[in-house]
This record gives sequence, C-alpha cells and structure tokens, in this order.
Amino acid sequence: MTKSKIVVLHFTYSQVYAGAEEHMVTLLRGLDRKLFRPLLACHPRLLEEMRHTLPNDVEVFPIRLDGPTSFRAAWQLARILKKQRVEILHSHMFHSSLLASPIGWVCRVPVIVETPHVAERWRKGWVKGSFFVDRLISRCVTYHIAVSQSNALYLEHCKRLHADKVITIRNGCDLAHFARDRQAPEELCKNLGISDGDLSLLVPARLEPQKGHAVLLKALPQVLREFPKLKAIFVGDGSLRKNLERQSHDLGLDSSVKFVGYQSRMADWYAMADLMVLPSFYEGLPLVAIESLASCCPVVATAVDGTPEVVVDGETGLTVPPGEPGPLAEAICFMFRNPEMRKSLGLRGRELVESEFDQAKQIRETADLYRRGLGFGGQRLNHSISHLQSAAEPAAKALAARQ
Repeated sequence: MTKSKIVVLHFTYSQVYAGAEEHMVTLLRGLDRKLFRPLLACHPRLLEEMRHTLPNDVEVFPIRLDGPTSFRAAWQLARILKKQRVEILHSHMFHSSLLASPIGWVCRVPVIVETPHVAERWRKGWVKGSFFVDRLISRCVTYHIAVSQSNALYLEHCKRLHADKVITIRNGCDLAHFARDRQAPEELCKNLGISDGDLSLLVPARLEPQKGHAVLLKALPQVLREFPKLKAIFVGDGSLRKNLERQSHDLGLDSSVKFVGYQSRMADWYAMADLMVLPSFYEGLPLVAIESLASCCPVVATAVDGTPEVVVDGETGLTVPPGEPGPLAEAICFMFRNPEMRKSLGLRGRELVESEFDQAKQIRETADLYRRGLGFGGQRLNHSISHLQSAAEPAAKALAARQ
C-alpha cells in the first residue's frame, strides 16, 4: 500500500515580503514532492508580493488577519487544518505562532513547528519582556527552529524555552544562483552612474528601524571624504523611506546615495557591488549576508545575534558595534583601502557558505526534523498527541482566561 504524502502547512502573520518570508519560500520550493505536499496560509497582501516566487503546485489559502487574536482568522485556519488533514503546521515569527500553534493543538495536528527567526530584544515590560506568553505557547509547540547558534541560546536562556524543543537549522542560499564569477549587467552600472574604477557599496535591507540605515547615512560623510566617487545603493523599501531620503538630502549625499526600492534579481546587485554593508540593530541569521558572501562580495556588518556566525570578523568580513557611525565608517574605509583583502575575504566567504550555509542542507535538515516529529524509522506515528494535550492544558486555560 502506497503511503500518502505528508501534508505541511506553512503559516505567517506577516504582510510584507522580507527575510523570514524568503526562508519560508525556500522550504516551499525545496521540500521533496515524493514525501511532502506543501501548503501556504498567509495574508492576501503578502500573497500578492510573493506569488511570483511560489511553485505552481503549492496550494495557497489567503487568510485576512486583523490582529494576533483575530477570531475570523482562527476559524479559517482551523477549517484548513481539518479539511486538508495537515500533519505538520509550521509558523514563521512568534506572532504567527501565537495565533496558529494553539489552534493546531486544538485541531490535533501531530507536529507543530515555530521558527521565530529573530531575537525580539525590543520587547520590554513585565508582560512582553518576561516572555511568559511565549512559554505558554511553547507548550503547544513540538519544535522551535533556531536559525543560528545565537538564536538558539536566546530561545533557551532569554525566553527560557525547553532546550529539548530548540533545534538549530541555519539559513542557506542557492549556491548555483549566487555564483562566484557572475558579472553585473553593464546596463545596471550605467543606470546607477557607476563608471569603471568607481567603488560601490550595497545595502540590501528593508527600510525599517531594525536595519540601522540612519547610522550608515551618518557614517557616509566620513567615508566620502576619502572616497568621493563612492556610490551607496540602498536596495529595499519600507516605512522609513521618506525619512531616510530626507536625512540623505540634509547630509548632502544626494549624488552619492541611491534608493532603488525592492529588486528581485539580487544576484546581479551583489555582482555589481565592491562591498555589502548591514548596519542592523538585531538579526536572526541574515540571509543577505549569506547571499553576498556566496557572490564573493565581502561584508561589513554589526556584531549582533547570528551575524558573526556568517560575517566572521577578519575572515569573511568585518564586524562593528551597532549604532555607532564612527567604527562603521572606519571599517568601510579600511575595506576600500585594501582591495586584495576584500577579494580574499570574499573568496573565504564563498567557501564558508559552501560548507555551512547551502540551501540544500537547510531543506534536508528541516525535512528530517518533520519526519522525526512524526515518528521513527519511517513509521507515521501520532507523535503522542495525548501527551501534548496534557502538557498544553494549563496554557489553554490561561489563554482562555485572558480573552
């Protein structure tokens, strides 16, 4: 008798396409179709942004989310889980898990997975900062996937989630797509005003407070005094775009800084750049750093969370403290003064990505975790639903009392 495929539903509360969503699409594309039937549930707004990246065989369920306790969304999700006989529910970011994981438990989904992606260091106060709710929701979760070693330590020691539930599976990229010898299209450089011999600095990140663009803009006047022909290219969009454009203008950077919005063919942009800069205040494990190094483009980044695991200081790039324009400017200038060092760091970065951050490795380890959750030796088991029910009963009562 032929076994049916394992039904995996990926769920996100997000309405914008960013690194966590790219991570999710990687799994939706890469899961072995002989073993898995992947599904996606997300907000219609996000679906419009990511539809062109999704495989045709992924069945999609739009869910309108009015908030993390949206009753309509909860009802929709419960119907999908029951009707599609979902065996693995995989939520991305904690706010997604806050809605989905208790519903998955109530609907008796055998395996419930959460990938938080980032360290939520912005959460303050007795309720948010204590992570009490996170630990309640964790009672409904089979596994928490940490995207870096730093992220795993954060989940275990800051959120105080059970260590046996925290599994580290690091992000990866498509090595064939981000080739080491790719040449940037001449038209791209021409449109950006980059001539032969000019230096270019790439900043591929959404224009949001987390990413630290304002700090980089403060650092650029110091860099431009030494490298006046430098072009800094900000790739991405977000809520801070107008503020950052105004800041750039006020600093007299209009001729040096370009805001080009969202771009889909990022491999061409990495091939164009001499250096990639990521001045974030917090991260999980930045996919753009992995992609940049896969393209042999070295990186200057802030030493936050999982970033130093890929941007290894002095080996694949340079790291600096977050929020400090001076050290950031000095690191960028040092890289531009030493072209041979930049080349060496880029090549070592490619080697590191090949060994540690290959997309195929990420997909394989995630698929293995799914199967492990369902049983051992290839047997399709229930994964102790009765045990999960008794463990999650206090969480269910607490959540009910809060409503």
